[in-house]
Amino acid sequence: MNDDYVSKLEKIISQMLTPLRDLPFGVVIQALSGHKVIPFDSADPEDLALLDRLKVVANKAAVNVNKKGIRRPRPNEVGNDIEPFVEDALNKQGFRAHTPVTSSGRRKSTGYPDIEFQDADGQIHYLECKTFNKENVNTTQRSFYLSPSDDFKVTEDAHHFVLSYEIFSDGEDGNNHVYKCAAWKLLSISDLEVDVKYEFNSDNLRLYSKELVLAEGTIR
Repeated sequence: MNDDYVSKLEKIISQMLTPLRDLPFGVVIQALSGHKVIPFDSADPEDLALLDRLKVVANKAAVNVNKKGIRRPRPNEVGNDIEPFVEDALNKQGFRAHTPVTSSGRRKSTGYPDIEFQDADGQIHYLECKTFNKENVNTTQRSFYLSPSDDFKVTEDAHHFVLSYEIFSDGEDGNNHVYKCAAWKLLSISDLEVDVKYEFNSDNLRLYSKELVLAEGTIR
């Protein structure tokens, strides 16, 4: 490669490494999926009725979590375990809640969002389950992630909610802490601002290619 070409590549890579900040979540979702994020309207009686039902869901899910406790070594593993409690509470409130169906028609548990739920009128809503503790809730610790996908889970115009529980350790069970809920927050994230940070990656085929191996051996 000549020096001019290398210089252009370095400039491009330098620009890529500058994170994009404060992007509107609704714009990102529409660009990735072609579907709109419907803002929650506090002046709309239907949205207010939906909010009342979701408050019940949030409380009932937390009560059921606290009856059983969630056993995990670390608090950052608790979020996934809360999802079934929330899904069950949604269904008991008359919603049809399940793992989202992707654009190809398959159910996919990983990635945003965690739960898709439908009301009696057939309107789809999306919900992400999160946890927090009161020590880090007001810090700049990253807690929300969204990755592009060829088979995205957002397939409808919808409200996008986050239901996040404040968790605490209520004792030990072997090597696990027993986690319970102290409080909850229900968020409408249509106006959430998100950042993009690029990364470089490779795969095993290229990483372990013969051209890169300097030496190797077996253990006897």
